[in-house]
Amino acid sequence: MSEYRILALGDVVGAESVEKVCRALPALKREYRIDFTVANGENAARGNGLDRLTAERLLGGGIDVLTSGNHIWQKKEMVDYIDENPFILRPANYPAGTPGKGSVIFDSFGMRILVMNVLGTVYLDALDCPFRSVEAMLKEHEGQYDLSILDVHAEATSEKLALANEFDGKVNVIFGTHTHVLTADTRIFPRGTGYLTDIGMCGAVNSILGVSVDKVVTKLRTHMPVRFDNPVDATTELNGAIFTFDRTSRRVTKVELLRKTVE
Repeated sequence: MSEYRILALGDVVGAESVEKVCRALPALKREYRIDFTVANGENAARGNGLDRLTAERLLGGGIDVLTSGNHIWQKKEMVDYIDENPFILRPANYPAGTPGKGSVIFDSFGMRILVMNVLGTVYLDALDCPFRSVEAMLKEHEGQYDLSILDVHAEATSEKLALANEFDGKVNVIFGTHTHVLTADTRIFPRGTGYLTDIGMCGAVNSILGVSVDKVVTKLRTHMPVRFDNPVDATTELNGAIFTFDRTSRRVTKVELLRKTVE
């Protein structure tokens, strides 16, 4: 078949959500005929960040590649572990010599999928230019892939849109992460790139961005240090998007929002 379908899941927030994502994925893949799954895992471990156990649970539970963002180094063990597992990405625009890589090629159902990850620099860390980082990755992997995906982990919607416009027709699928809020601006750019500003999160519905409400309110009211945690035994919503790619035209033909509630 010429149709190839990519599921992109937003930031998985907390251990409870990790288990629910893994339990829901098999049925979700069957329902939407998913060929490849990518998710952002930088908030998946308990207390923020990503650790070995959590990463292996997600990858073993049906995620093909995990992207990340500014919380990737929250757990110290990731500094060493990230070089052991090529399917966990850190933003490519960290300085040279930083552990890990910002891109990987994954073989799936006769398709070579290039997955790339960059961190925005507006209101976030002053890293290398994400535009130049994407250009470098495309040049590095030229001729080695059939379909390309870019996770732009960024605060500013303008920065995500700027990257999408710049790489329309050069990257097949571009989506944003970081805000944990699913946006409603699915679109296909003139040269065939499928886009969504933010694919949201996989986290507790009754929370603030996946974190317990009382902890966030206390932090905002007092401006004092607060240890965030995630609601337990809460209803979880899986946010993301499904991108349909046509192998013949090499263009995205459809972008659909995903919102699924799981107990």
